[in-house]
Amino acid sequence: MEYLAEFIGTAILVLLGNGVVAGVLLAKSKANNGGWIVITLGWGMAVMVAAYVTGQVSGAHLNPALTLGLASIGDFSWAMVPGYITAQLAGAVMGSVLVYLAYLPHWRITEDADAKLAVFSTAPAVRNAPANFTTEVIGTFMLVLGILGIGANSGAITQDNVDLSALFSTGIAPLLVGLLVLAIGLSLGGPTGYAINPARDLGPRIAHFLLPIPGKRDSDWSYAWIPVVGPVVGGVLGALVWKLTGFGG
Repeated sequence: MEYLAEFIGTAILVLLGNGVVAGVLLAKSKANNGGWIVITLGWGMAVMVAAYVTGQVSGAHLNPALTLGLASIGDFSWAMVPGYITAQLAGAVMGSVLVYLAYLPHWRITEDADAKLAVFSTAPAVRNAPANFTTEVIGTFMLVLGILGIGANSGAITQDNVDLSALFSTGIAPLLVGLLVLAIGLSLGGPTGYAINPARDLGPRIAHFLLPIPGKRDSDWSYAWIPVVGPVVGGVLGALVWKLTGFGG
């Protein structure tokens, strides 16, 4: 059930997240030219919805960087890491296929091949591998540190002797994580498009490579390692810093 939840949750994440990118970038879409605020808000809400759907089953990792970060500090079983990551990657591919189908008439009438690729995967505004890598590390560091902080605040919360911790952890926390992703997108997303999730970038990039998209370009495999390795490094560092500070108790 946990693996199924990670598959479905990541598919939802990519369907709604890359779906808003498609709406903004593809020709004749009613959301065309909606801009960066629309994209970042859409991604934040995508994370929120996916977390609400699957959080009670799998913890809604939906991101190999978070899974590896939690495992690195002993908060998640290493035995389940391969299954989680496989499910996340497969879900990301599925979500991308659904975006492709949802916008099926728009691919042919969109002339910009770079825009078509951007619907699926990230690319840097200024191509500089060390700088791009650093941006992804910092963004994912903040993501994992923020998620752990949000989770820690769902501890003993009482009001008039009523325990509200469950309400916070399952009712409010997914919304806060969505707002965290919105904040990261607004503050740190400009340089690279803030992948901050290896599955979110690699899965859709594979889908872009395989799907019969009219007029598509190459899938930019020379850049593909940055939104995979950078988030993994950032996620592990974020978890380790959280552990070292002792903020989690």
